[in-house]
Amino acid sequence: MTEKNYIVALDEGTTSARAIIFDHTGHIVGVGQKEFTQIFPQAGWVEHDPMEIWDCVREVVGIALAKADLTKHDIAAIGITNQRETTVVWNKETGLPVYNAIVWQDTRTDKIIEELGGEIGQDKYKDRVGLPLATYFCGPKVKWILDNVPGAREDAEAGKLLMGTMDTWVLWNMTGGPDGGVHATDVTNASRTMMMDLKTLSWIPEIAADMTIPMSMLPEIRSCSEIYGYVREAGSLAGVPIAGILGDQQAATFGQACFQPGMAKNTYGTGCFMLMNTGTEPVPSKNGLLTTMCYKLGEAKPVYALEGSIAVTGSLVQWLRDNLKLISSAPEIEELARSVEDNGGAYFVPAFSGLFAPYWRSDARGAIVGLTRYVNRGHIARAVLEAVAYQTREVLDAMEADSGVKLSELKVDGGMTANELLMQFQADQVGVPVVLPEVAETTALGAAYAAGIAIGFWSGEQDVIDNWAMAKRWEPKAEPAERDRLYRLWKKAVTKTFDWVDEDVK
Repeated sequence: MTEKNYIVALDEGTTSARAIIFDHTGHIVGVGQKEFTQIFPQAGWVEHDPMEIWDCVREVVGIALAKADLTKHDIAAIGITNQRETTVVWNKETGLPVYNAIVWQDTRTDKIIEELGGEIGQDKYKDRVGLPLATYFCGPKVKWILDNVPGAREDAEAGKLLMGTMDTWVLWNMTGGPDGGVHATDVTNASRTMMMDLKTLSWIPEIAADMTIPMSMLPEIRSCSEIYGYVREAGSLAGVPIAGILGDQQAATFGQACFQPGMAKNTYGTGCFMLMNTGTEPVPSKNGLLTTMCYKLGEAKPVYALEGSIAVTGSLVQWLRDNLKLISSAPEIEELARSVEDNGGAYFVPAFSGLFAPYWRSDARGAIVGLTRYVNRGHIARAVLEAVAYQTREVLDAMEADSGVKLSELKVDGGMTANELLMQFQADQVGVPVVLPEVAETTALGAAYAAGIAIGFWSGEQDVIDNWAMAKRWEPKAEPAERDRLYRLWKKAVTKTFDWVDEDVK
């Protein structure tokens, strides 16, 4: 038998499933990836087929192993990372979902949110769970399924149904499914349900009762780095321990080695997500951010974070490509945006699913403002990229206000970091250097590190720090007066998206 020199990270994202194999230096030796279907039953609804995702996960493992010319005997452990908040409910006897997974972007639970808030409003549970009442989070999604799928509530009350985020779904299936599958999640994913107490790291029965969710449906809450179980389904990784779980943004924070309070990273994916490590005590936000888990390694103290979640960034480029047909591939947006010198006065606020941090306005909808006859497709492309940077600056401003820490640099990762124009404009807007690591797949890398640390493949955080290396750095170049003028107009544009949804408009 060969030495087990590699870790597999399973990255169950919003648009695709990936398996990435890392060596001890944190470098990639094999990748498998497959996109899955995005389902939009009606305006504001976003779903995934959990069975399709499970099939994709199994397929990409085989692809990655084949590309790396490895077998399960080379693999020391598996880490899982996932799109957070996306929620699935399934029958533990049949292993079948009772409904499609409801995706984090979905807004169908807005009425449930209003009812739960009552006279108190969106901050009803915030002091205990760190989150405002919003359509973003898991609990209300489960309630919607139980309220709307025939027979679901009866089966839930009878103890036949389980719920989970996508890490839980993948873990349960990999460890046996209906035949003894492990029903667990980690603290980072549990912290996104609106049902976990941030200090005790346990479920809050009263909130579950408010949401009419039986406690029997909830997975066991575990740390981010421990052996949860072993792969039992007959496949290419049978017998390998699953030893790390982190929600995707926490995984990226871990992979970026943000281990000191005040260190922050921003991930540019379907949405944008900035996390700042705040240490071993949760920091309540007064500026529209989320107080959330950062990570917990085994028996060590939990580490907390402030998070700014932006719903639409990379998906706005996809929208420009697929819905408006202004570009034929995502990378083309940079060339189109470079065809003009500025945004021509146009601002694009992509509130397709309402606005997340720091506004939390589910009544907002997308708007392009400042249009004149002068504006052309190049200006629109530039406005799309600038929107990403403006939204990131809003979150960073809120983070600095909450934490009292002035950021010295912003670590970045994700697909949009390949866009040089965006990264330079981002540095200009935040006024600090923007730094890209050598291994840009920090989400998968973070999950791999958590798994590897659990089994002694890596010794701890210091190995992560030692492996981290910079690939590129963008220094701010903009004149402060011009930078602030553009940002002032952006803030004005945002106000034009408010109060759009009412009883007659969805």
